[in-house]
Amino acid sequence: MPGNKNLYQGFFMCNHTKGLHLRDTLIVFLTRAKAQLHIMKKECSTRRKHAWRTMLMLATVLFVTVTGVKAAGKSPLEGRWDMTIDWNGKPAPGWLEVRHSGTNMLVGQVVINFGSARPVARVNFTDGKLSFAVPPQWDRGDKDLVFEGTLEGENISGSLTYTDGSIMKWTAVRAPALRPSGEVKWGKPVPVFNGKDLTGWHALGTVNQWVVDNGVLKSPKSGSNIATDQKFSDFKLHVEFRYPAESNSGVYLRGRYEVQIIDCTGPETTRDSLGSVYGFISPSEVAPKGPGEWQSYDITLVGRFVTIAVNGKEVVHNQEIPGITGGALDSKEGEPGPIYFQGDHGPIEFRNITIATAK
Repeated sequence: MPGNKNLYQGFFMCNHTKGLHLRDTLIVFLTRAKAQLHIMKKECSTRRKHAWRTMLMLATVLFVTVTGVKAAGKSPLEGRWDMTIDWNGKPAPGWLEVRHSGTNMLVGQVVINFGSARPVARVNFTDGKLSFAVPPQWDRGDKDLVFEGTLEGENISGSLTYTDGSIMKWTAVRAPALRPSGEVKWGKPVPVFNGKDLTGWHALGTVNQWVVDNGVLKSPKSGSNIATDQKFSDFKLHVEFRYPAESNSGVYLRGRYEVQIIDCTGPETTRDSLGSVYGFISPSEVAPKGPGEWQSYDITLVGRFVTIAVNGKEVVHNQEIPGITGGALDSKEGEPGPIYFQGDHGPIEFRNITIATAK
């Protein structure tokens, strides 16, 4: 045994002096110990084989302990954050998710007030200071968007250097989990559009191009978005819609999560095709009828979990929406919000809009 002990100590010291971390040293040792046991099956004494088995067991326990401690060391920055950006003097919504990749890397995704979720390849975080950059998406210019901030408890404050060099302040708070607490009982569906006029709705821009014609809510050209006066928490929404060729719109749930409407063809689904939660969730199949045809959405939203049926076919089943999508009215995810229709991307029509709320 003394000889074996010296052998083991020498192995660990040798590998440590070569610059290997303890975790990596243990992996090397476990691999060699298993190989050594295989060789010694017929060539070594029972006592020597027992010594190797003992050391293999101890190294395995130590490896599990070391890697377990490593995994438990979660960064305080990890999680989802609801952001508010001071965009040219006006509050604009944003969202940030940070998660670990491997043992010591942080990655994530970020949403600002337009576009879709932007992947973040690396989030730097040291001594409470964070920074990351993302390339432009629908932004003008070719410079990266650079985010910097400071974590203090459950709040972040920082700055965004935009593609044009302008610097905007931003703050963030932890996003609510919004997990369902149990089975939901629903009330009866009620109309939120009377088919006669815009009672119960208001335009979100200075120019209101929305009109009502023969029971149909129409946006004949690009202009303002439109939202319900009433706000909702959990609900079942039914809405029928029709678009011309190459048009684009969306149904915003609580004014924060866009279910995409777009003239799309082809067998593949994407995170921006008809029936998707824009930038986050792809539908399971392509189910559009095509331009000029009346189509339908049946959408159930409970907390941040959504089910979507397109033309009677369920294409998203109880999927979690990670955070707000581009175009959201605000980032206050824990609060009720309106239903709003996108009218700034092209002509669109809606009819037979009903909603059932949770009792």
